[in-house]
Amino acid sequence: MKLKQITHRLNTAEASIESLQERRFWLQCQRQYTFQPIYRVDGTLMAVELLTVVMHPSEEGMRIPPDRYFASISTTSRLKVIEEQLHLLSDWESVFVAHGILASVNVDGPTLVAMKHYQPILLLIDRLPWVRFELVEHITQPQAATLARMHEFGPLWLDDFGTGMANFSALSEVRYDYIKVARDLFIMLRKSEEGRTLFTMLLQLMNRYCKGVIVEGVETIDEWRDVQSSPAVAAQGYFLSRPVPFEHLENVLIRLP
Repeated sequence: MKLKQITHRLNTAEASIESLQERRFWLQCQRQYTFQPIYRVDGTLMAVELLTVVMHPSEEGMRIPPDRYFASISTTSRLKVIEEQLHLLSDWESVFVAHGILASVNVDGPTLVAMKHYQPILLLIDRLPWVRFELVEHITQPQAATLARMHEFGPLWLDDFGTGMANFSALSEVRYDYIKVARDLFIMLRKSEEGRTLFTMLLQLMNRYCKGVIVEGVETIDEWRDVQSSPAVAAQGYFLSRPVPFEHLENVLIRLP
C-alpha cells in the first residue's frame, strides 16, 4: 500500500473519531429553562419568551450559546427539545390562561418544516393555543411560500429582524403575527435624530406587515421611553426584567410598577 493511501486512511479515521467525539459532546449537554417577560408599551404583560440555558458536565458553570448548540445537533434532536419545551409550558397552562398571556418558543426554519411530520409536537400544539413560535431570523429559512402554508403552528413571529437575511419582500409574502426588532438595529438608529426618525418610519412600515413590532434588548429607562413613544407595541430586555428561572413563572409581574 502506498504511503499516500495509508496517510489518507489515517486522516479519515482521525476525522471519524473527532466527529464521534463531537456528537457525543453535544448529546451530553444539559438544558435548563428560563423565561423573559415581554411587556406592552403600557406596562402590561403580553408574553414570556422561553429561553434555553445549555451547559456541559465537563465545563461546570460555563454556558454554551444556544444558537451554537442547536446548530450542532441533529434535526431529530432539535425536535425532541421542542417537544420537551412544549411539555414544560403545558405544566404551566393555568398561569397562561388565567392571565391571558402568550408563550413564545424559538425555532429555526428546518426544524419548523420537520415539525409538520412529527406527531407528538402537533398533538401538543393543538392543546396549547397560547404558544407562538419565533422563527430565528439569522438561520436559513424555508421558502416564504412554504411558511405561508404552515397553518398548523398558528401565527408565527419573526425573531431578530435586522441581524440577518429578512427583507420587506419576505414580510409581504408571509403574514407574521409579530416581528421582533434586534437590539443592534434599535441602538444603531437611536444614536442620531435622523436615525430616530428613520426608526419611527421603519416601525410604521413594518406595522403594515404584522400585528405589531416588539423591540428587543431594552436596557435603560431612556431606551424604554423611546420604545413607548414609538410605533412599537411591546418590548423586552434587562431593564424590564432579566431572565428568570421557569419555576418562578407564577411570580411574574402582570403589570410593571
